[in-house]
Amino acid sequence: MKKFYSFIFLVIVISNSNGQNSNSQKADQYFNQYEYVKAAEAYLKLVDSGKADGYVYKQLADSYFNMFNTVEAAKWYAKAVLSSQDAETYYRYAQMLKSNGKYEEANKQMLQFANKAPNDQRAKTFKENPNYIPKLFDISKLYEVKPANFNSDKTDFGAVLNNNSIYFTSTRNNSRKDYGWNKEPYLDLYQADFNVDKSITNVRNVTSLNSKYHDGPATFNTVGNVIYFASDSFREAAYEKDKKNNLQLGKNNIFKATKNGESWNNVTSLSFNSNKYSTSNPSVSNDGKTLYFSSDMPGSIGGVDIWKVNINEDGTCGKPENLGSKVNTEGNESFPFIADDNNTLYFASSGKPGLGGLDIFKIDLNKADEATNLGNPVNTEKDDFAFTFNNANNLGFLSSNRNGNDDIFEVHTICNVDVMTVVTNAKNGAILANASVAIVDDKKNVIATEVSNEKGEVTYKVDCNKSYAVIASKDGFESNTFEVAKSTGGITNIAAALQPIDVIFTETEVVLKPIYFEYNKSNITQEGAFELDKLVQVMKNNSKLIILAKAHTDNRGSDAFNLALSDRRAKATAQYVISKGIKAERISGKGMGETEPKIDCKETCTEEQYAQNRRSEFLIVK
Repeated sequence: MKKFYSFIFLVIVISNSNGQNSNSQKADQYFNQYEYVKAAEAYLKLVDSGKADGYVYKQLADSYFNMFNTVEAAKWYAKAVLSSQDAETYYRYAQMLKSNGKYEEANKQMLQFANKAPNDQRAKTFKENPNYIPKLFDISKLYEVKPANFNSDKTDFGAVLNNNSIYFTSTRNNSRKDYGWNKEPYLDLYQADFNVDKSITNVRNVTSLNSKYHDGPATFNTVGNVIYFASDSFREAAYEKDKKNNLQLGKNNIFKATKNGESWNNVTSLSFNSNKYSTSNPSVSNDGKTLYFSSDMPGSIGGVDIWKVNINEDGTCGKPENLGSKVNTEGNESFPFIADDNNTLYFASSGKPGLGGLDIFKIDLNKADEATNLGNPVNTEKDDFAFTFNNANNLGFLSSNRNGNDDIFEVHTICNVDVMTVVTNAKNGAILANASVAIVDDKKNVIATEVSNEKGEVTYKVDCNKSYAVIASKDGFESNTFEVAKSTGGITNIAAALQPIDVIFTETEVVLKPIYFEYNKSNITQEGAFELDKLVQVMKNNSKLIILAKAHTDNRGSDAFNLALSDRRAKATAQYVISKGIKAERISGKGMGETEPKIDCKETCTEEQYAQNRRSEFLIVK
């Protein structure tokens, strides 16, 4: 996976070493030269010849780990841990198991890791909350994620939108020579047009920035005329010599360039770069005063940490500062992105509790709160990293190998509204706990139903710019519907004041508002249900009350048809009451057809008069 170039401070290797006689030595040499494809092949030969031991299994597993072949890595780590291994091997094994969705098995390996490295913050965090995975899946969905339309069949990652252009990193340039890590071409920076209609077109190589080595990813100042980007120290002939392996070892460095027309000029190395450690994955703040980046420089907590450095008014940089343990762990943290507010930092971590290899987190740098996992679908059991977001266009990007290859995914925020309902007694304002509160969409479909808490509250998260309604009910009170207007976000407060049930009943009848039916239908409507709830309450309060529900129709249709229709309506009315807990022997229904109109209008009825004749009545039998 080419992202490791930018993630685990990968070095560029120029090798003149000769082949050696021993298979073990040759495999190790490939491994030390970061040629993991060849290294894995060589170690597999040892396995096939029966010469493998715990060391070979571990080296083979690490080769696949570095290529993020999670299935093969897990397979060989399982062999490796049959003999004693260092703590980090168990941690890597757990990461690979998680990346294959085997969370229970991963926890077993994490426990081994924690026992071997009890003071490691990753071990402490795991022991505090070993069963954190279900909670991550319960996180509210914050974004919609879909593949970008400019991916290739090669590695693509690190997209960022700046003004009307999208820049990203890719190995799609087949004219470049292959890199030994995973036999793909070297990385180049690419640019695409972001059009007014939000389409993305015209992908092209940024030839004025790309070198013959790895280049990218990049970040820009707000105006878009200054770029900071990662490249190789070989760009300036800076490297270290490995005499033992006859290698020249380069590091990642961050470079700066300025734009002149359509071309980038004045490429310069930043002052804190070194050929002894790597600096990569830059992200400049919106105000242009701070540059965030990843590095394994001295002072790092883990393998790779996130750092920041002040950018002076003259464009020079100050002294880098580690972001500390709120962000960094003994694992690897990389791909920082500082949001437009200059406070919210997004980053990828393999050391914090996540769903898979790399997960994306965010933290408010001005608060003492811990970093939070963005949850699914931003994060998956695979590697998810390089999150960026442009607020003005509600468009961001993340990179992931969830489909088997490093690809770029578009990210759009999901606009949510918190509908907070407080249920009270309409007569005295008293809070009503344990009230049933349902939220329905504009088609009257019930989305969810919950019971109000001791403060009378129920809160639902719904989509922006859609109409909803809240239906509140409680024994002893008239149910009611409260409209929820369309909103562009935030909190909508609904005061659901319910009237106490005050039903009039005579010696012969329980007097309710008419239970009307739609024309030629017998189903109970929402309005009818509210009235029938009053009858239910009266019958619960008077356990000996027996009711006859009489249903009537208007005079449209034949006598026989109307009689059958009214009988269905009467039965539907009785069934509703029974469904609310009233015994079946206490209520019965009888259809009267059109024989007892409330308004005897015959052939000259208005629609209102027809509706009044389509009704139910409730007679006290006993």
